[in-house]
Amino acid sequence: MIYDNLTGLLGVLLVGTLAYAWLVALLRVSGKRTLAQLNAFDFIVTVALGSTLASVTMTGSIAWAEGAMALTLLAALQFVAAALSTRFAWARRALTSQPTVLLLDGTPIEAALRAERISEDSLRAAVRGAGLGSLHLVAAVVLETNGSMSVVPRSVSGDGSALPATGFSEGHGASR
Repeated sequence: MIYDNLTGLLGVLLVGTLAYAWLVALLRVSGKRTLAQLNAFDFIVTVALGSTLASVTMTGSIAWAEGAMALTLLAALQFVAAALSTRFAWARRALTSQPTVLLLDGTPIEAALRAERISEDSLRAAVRGAGLGSLHLVAAVVLETNGSMSVVPRSVSGDGSALPATGFSEGHGASR
């Protein structure tokens, strides 16, 4: 079957367009933080927004106003969570992970690699991706809260004040 009836197709077209426009407007109002590189919490909210948009678009039993309210609620909760995490350390710890140092002064930190399930091959690929051919040219590789790896070459490492203070997160060992 290609379609049940023309009314259903027109309903999807109308409600889908309205819901999409509403979501775009919400994302513009809620700010750049909603669209920034995703940490785990942001990813969950993004998936929930997409799922809600799909449900509103494809399910005739959900009225547009209910879908708009659901999208607004998710955006508002994201805004509140972001506001709390910028003001309170306990909220930041609850909602986001901490950066983890995977390599320090050219030496991989085995416990951190194991804890984060990162292979030395992936670590070396990140170093190569930064244009460096030797681990000894690297002051640190940090697994960021969004899952990307930041490579800090020795030549520009300065005093290391941008690195996590404990060496790597969650008490896995080394310190600076």
